[in-house]
Amino acid sequence: MRKIKYKKGRKVQASVLEYTGSHKDTPTEIQLFVYDAEDVTEFHQLQESDIQHSIDFSKVNWLNIHGLNEPNIIAKVGETFGADNFIIGDILNTTKRTRLEEYHNILFFNVKSLLPIENSDNINYEQISFILKDTILLSFQEKRSDFFKHIRERIRTNSGVVRTKKADFLLYLLLDAIIENFYITIESEEDRVDEIINLSKTSTKPEVLELIEKHRDNFNFLKRSIIPLRDSLYSIKSMKDDDVFNDIQAENYSFFSRLHQKCLELLEQIESDLITLDSASNYFFSAQNHKMNEVMKSLTVVSMFFLPLTFIVGVYGMNFKYFPELEWENGYFIIWGVMILVVVFMFVYFKMKKWF
Repeated sequence: MRKIKYKKGRKVQASVLEYTGSHKDTPTEIQLFVYDAEDVTEFHQLQESDIQHSIDFSKVNWLNIHGLNEPNIIAKVGETFGADNFIIGDILNTTKRTRLEEYHNILFFNVKSLLPIENSDNINYEQISFILKDTILLSFQEKRSDFFKHIRERIRTNSGVVRTKKADFLLYLLLDAIIENFYITIESEEDRVDEIINLSKTSTKPEVLELIEKHRDNFNFLKRSIIPLRDSLYSIKSMKDDDVFNDIQAENYSFFSRLHQKCLELLEQIESDLITLDSASNYFFSAQNHKMNEVMKSLTVVSMFFLPLTFIVGVYGMNFKYFPELEWENGYFIIWGVMILVVVFMFVYFKMKKWF
C-alpha cells in the first residue's frame, strides 16, 4: 500500500515543478465539457494552446486533465486560469496533505481518492486536484479512471439538475463521487474484517494477528485521509459567512454541508471498525492464553499422576541392604497394584473436582 506521508514526503522546492507520483508513464490528456441547460459540447485530446479558444464563459466549462507526467503542460494550463507556481506545485506533489485554499479569485482543492485493490488487502489512492474560477472547473487526475464516469453521462444525457447548475455544483458532484469511493473502500475493509473475526474464532495462528494489524493500519490510513477532507469542507462554511468568495452560490453551500456530514459519518464508522478490530485482537490473545492454559493444565495433571509414582519408585530404588518387601513373594505385583490404585484414585478425585 502506498501510504500518504504528510511529514516525510519527498521534498520538492516550490520553484521546481516535478510530478512525485507513481504514474510516470501516463501521458497528459485534456478533456473539455462545455454545457448549459440547452446543449453540451465535448472536446477530446485537446491541446493546451486551444483551450482558450474552446472556453465559453457564458456556459459551464469542465476541463479535466488526465496524467501529470508533463509538468510544462500542467503549468501552462494553470497559468491560463491564474494559478501560480505554488498551486501547480501542489497539484504535481502527491505527498501533500488534503487541503482547501482560497487564492485571490480562485478556489483550490486537492483531495485523496481511495479505492480497494481487488483480491488484495491493500488500498490504492490517487490525488485529485480542483481549481474553481467563475464558470470554469479544472480537475487534475494522476491517471484515467472511472471515478466521474456517471457524472459525464449525466451531463451528456441532461439527467438531473447538473446542466441547470453552475460550476460549483459540478465541484460538489465530483467531491461526492470521491467520498463515495471512501464508502466503497470501508465496505470492502469491513467484509475482510468479518472474515478475519470468523477466522480468529477458529485459529490461533500468528497470521491471524498479522491480518488484524494490517487492516487496523488500513483503517488508520483511511482516517488520516478523511480528517483533512472533513476540515476542508468545514472551511467552505466560513467562506459563506465571510461573503468574500462568490463563485459558490449561496443555495449550494448546503450541498457541501452534506459532504461534511458524510465525512463525519465515515469517521464514526471507522472508529467503530477500529473498536471491532481491537475486540478481535483481544479475542485472539484470549484464545491463545486459553489454549496455553489448557495445555499447561493437561501437563500439570499428567505430572501429578506421575509424582506419587516417582516417589514410590524413588523409595524402592534406594540401595539399603534390608528391605522387608524384598522377601515378599508377590511384592513386585503388590507395588504395581498400589501404584495403579493411586493413579485411579487421583483420576477420580480430579474428575470430581472438575480440574480437567
